[in-house]
Amino acid sequence: MPTAIAHSASILGVDAHLVEVEADVSIGLGAFNIVGLPDGAIRESKDRITAAINNCGAGFPIRKVVVNLAPADLQKSGTGFDLPMAMAILEASEQVPQGALAQCLLIGELSLEGRLRPVNGVLAMALAARNKGFQSIILPPENAASAALVQGIRLYPASDLLQVLDHFNGRRPLALHVPQVVETWGFEEPDFSEVKGQLAAKRALEIAAAGRHNVLFSGPPGAGKSMLAKRLASILPPMSFEECLEATKIHSIAGRLPYGEERLKRRPFQSPHHSVSTAGLIGGGSIPRPGEVSLAHHGVLFLDELPEYQRAILDSLRQPLEDKKVTISRAKESLTFPTDFVLIAAMNPCPCGYLGDQRKACSCSMAMIERYRAKISGPLMDRIDLQVEMPALTYDEMNFQKPGEASPAIRGRVIQARTRQTQRFANTTRYNAGMSHKEVESHCSLTPEGHRLLAQALDRFKLSGRAHDSIRKVARTIADLAGEVQIQPGHLAEAIGYRCLEREIHL
Repeated sequence: MPTAIAHSASILGVDAHLVEVEADVSIGLGAFNIVGLPDGAIRESKDRITAAINNCGAGFPIRKVVVNLAPADLQKSGTGFDLPMAMAILEASEQVPQGALAQCLLIGELSLEGRLRPVNGVLAMALAARNKGFQSIILPPENAASAALVQGIRLYPASDLLQVLDHFNGRRPLALHVPQVVETWGFEEPDFSEVKGQLAAKRALEIAAAGRHNVLFSGPPGAGKSMLAKRLASILPPMSFEECLEATKIHSIAGRLPYGEERLKRRPFQSPHHSVSTAGLIGGGSIPRPGEVSLAHHGVLFLDELPEYQRAILDSLRQPLEDKKVTISRAKESLTFPTDFVLIAAMNPCPCGYLGDQRKACSCSMAMIERYRAKISGPLMDRIDLQVEMPALTYDEMNFQKPGEASPAIRGRVIQARTRQTQRFANTTRYNAGMSHKEVESHCSLTPEGHRLLAQALDRFKLSGRAHDSIRKVARTIADLAGEVQIQPGHLAEAIGYRCLEREIHL
């Protein structure tokens, strides 16, 4: 009997790698072996495939069956190889016409009765298939909406193995998937107008949204730190199609995109608990998977109660914040995950939370306060551009203050500032926060008065070179929001004010 070849894909990092599924059926005692670095889920597929083929009306060959996943040095994982292995065996046993599987990518997990179950990472697989010139994909119906984001390739949803078998035998061709056009998503974001008081914090978030700057809020419990953080997404510009495709691909690989959902409906907002592990936050595992920082790509990462995280875990954020990517190295491979997000962190001023509160006395000793604040390293604080102290709300603010400015109005100013940045950086998707030192010198020039003001601030607060550039970047964003070409001393003074909290925390 001839050897048959089907095609599928395996996820590695945030990309899919195409895999040839070779099946050989030869004379010998009944045996079924899978080779080519399969993981446990693939090795266990032998019984699923045997039962599915028998239960769909075909017959599993009572011969020696060997399936090879090529290239053999690439680690394979997941249950999406069930369908291509089953079809390759059926072709090798002459139950499917020879060569029928050549131009089609097959994806899907099989149940014992032959039903196709959805798998993770289909969007990345569809992108890889299109780039390699494949004409069509057969996949579970629940995965079709996500894969339809990739144009230029035909999708054929199938409910079970029998439908796939009938399709290749010409008895009953599968219907082509027709994507549904979604005009509006029909969801509501929490609005800024719902937040009472805290004008300085709202202003900081507007600057953060406009220039992609990181923010730290410090204040007593109930001041509105979490409430504000959850509303940042409402003033960020809508995701472009490219941004949506990248973010959706990562969530699909991680299994965070609900089956049947086409794509992410809003910018990601990730809020991991302080008990998260380094692998959970940054990514990792024996086969590295994306962590919370990658799931927040093109969105927001919110770390509440910042000092409660382990210091080593917080320090692991340095590379993602600086390089907008994280590299995870293993013995056989090194994978890179994108991490272009806005960090919003929140903390209390002390363990009890009431240091400096006018209404309730702090019960912490100086030693307790120092230990609490020492959990956040100086280098991490240096990478947070906007550091804002939020006081407790007064009774009048909570009950009699009129609603503040709504999110759509703020978003309009943010979009205008982003447009100025796009024009400045030659129509790329760069932001002020991502400028290099050379670009800071070019695009963040100061007046003589501004130079004197910044020099005084650096001397008084003992700020680092990174903080020097950060202040100028924030001042550039403030000027963009004001529609100014030149950074004025007032813009610079406001930017310097967002660095004072750093000095207070490390006193």
